[in-house]
Amino acid sequence: MKGIIGAIAGDVIGSAYEFNPTRDYNFELFTPKSTFTDDTVLTMANALWLIEDQEHTYERLVEIMRDLCNRYQGRGYGGRFAQWIMDKNPQPYNSYGNGSAMRVSPVGYYALTLDEALNLAKVSAEVTHNHPEGIKGAKATAAAIFLARQGKKKDEIKEYIQNEIGYDLSRTLEQIRPDYSFNELCQTTVPEAITCYLEGFGYEDVIRLAVSLAADADTLAAIAGPIASAVWEVPSEISQPVVSLLSDEFCTTLLRFNELVAQRECLEQ
Repeated sequence: MKGIIGAIAGDVIGSAYEFNPTRDYNFELFTPKSTFTDDTVLTMANALWLIEDQEHTYERLVEIMRDLCNRYQGRGYGGRFAQWIMDKNPQPYNSYGNGSAMRVSPVGYYALTLDEALNLAKVSAEVTHNHPEGIKGAKATAAAIFLARQGKKKDEIKEYIQNEIGYDLSRTLEQIRPDYSFNELCQTTVPEAITCYLEGFGYEDVIRLAVSLAADADTLAAIAGPIASAVWEVPSEISQPVVSLLSDEFCTTLLRFNELVAQRECLEQ
């Protein structure tokens, strides 16, 4: 299985290590603590938005995000975002947290052109994360997914992200790991997650690299994972346990979104 399951599986696998960090590459993929978090809820919100709203409006995205978050409470929402969910008049709050990047993977799969991916990523981010760095993180993630889907080589993706988005991807994971610690900012999460993809050799390898950075594990894996799953299949021994943890509603949304992407790819051809 390919597609946004790569983000969801990354979230579920990383969830047990978000506040229990590990630097052990050979960590247990699934533990009794494994579950989906806000990363998955908001990824599903973006997918549902793309399915249901052909105009891709801010207003409909806000409605869907707030509805899902209110129905899936206690999934680790950040403090300011939790206020936004409950606000009578929700407005973007100039955030540059990594939430804009963790939820944007459906855009990278839905888009038929790179410009469409960038434009939709901007909309997806701006309903909350309208700081330039918040938008930048969403654009970088969506662009990396789109380019990977198009069969671009890793060096080509790296060059685009560095030259057009403006992230420095020169550091290796070996250089990053010693001083890296938990943080929730786009500018210190997204480049590291992309680097996990660039150094990985398969879906599971990429997820293990992301989680073993011992930082915001679920979000790092939810960003790196869907780039990887644009290239490599998510193994059934990973996808099946993950899907079993999802609600029926989310399983349906996942199937509907995959069907929509397949239809759009046929139209493109």
